[in-house]
Amino acid sequence: MEMKKPEDFKVLFTEERIQNKIKELAKEINDFYKGEDIIAICVLKGAVMFAVDLLKNVNMPVQMEFIRLSSYGNDKVSSGKVHAVDISLPDLNDKNVLIIEDIIDTGHTAKFLLDFINNNFKTKSTKFCSLLDKKISRVTDIEPDYYGFEIDDKFVAGYGLDYEGFYRNLRYIGYSK
Repeated sequence: MEMKKPEDFKVLFTEERIQNKIKELAKEINDFYKGEDIIAICVLKGAVMFAVDLLKNVNMPVQMEFIRLSSYGNDKVSSGKVHAVDISLPDLNDKNVLIIEDIIDTGHTAKFLLDFINNNFKTKSTKFCSLLDKKISRVTDIEPDYYGFEIDDKFVAGYGLDYEGFYRNLRYIGYSK
C-alpha cells in the first residue's frame, strides 16, 4: 500500500478554525479555574500541539506533565486495550488537574487515565479536555468536560494526530479521501 500524501487528505478543520476553538476552550478553562494553579497532563504524542496552543491561552500558573498511552493497533481503530507506555506523574493530591487529549474515540484511554488518577490521588479537581470528540464510537460512559469539535466516524490526521506515524505536523485536521 502506498503512503498517503498531504493532498490525499480533505481539510476537516482549518488552522484558523482550530485556533479560534482553542481560544474558546481556554476562556472556559480560565473561567473555571479563576487563576488557580493547575497541573496539565498532555497525552503524548497526539495531543502535544493542542496542549501547547491551549496552554498558551490560559491565564494561570501551569505545570506541564506528559504521559504516553496507546490503545490503537495497526488498523487505525482502538484496540480496546490501553498500554501505559509512560505514566509517571508527580503528586497530584489536592491539585487541580487538567488532562489534555487529542481525541476521545471509544473512551477506553480516557477511562483508563481517569481511573488511574482517581485510584491513586485525591485531586482538588480533575477535568478532561479533548480537541476532538468522536461520540459515535464511544463504548464507555466517559464524556469530556471540554471539547473542541465533535466528529463523525472518519479517520483524521494532522495537528498532532498521525497517519501511520506521519502528518502530525499538518496545520489543519484532515481526513482520508
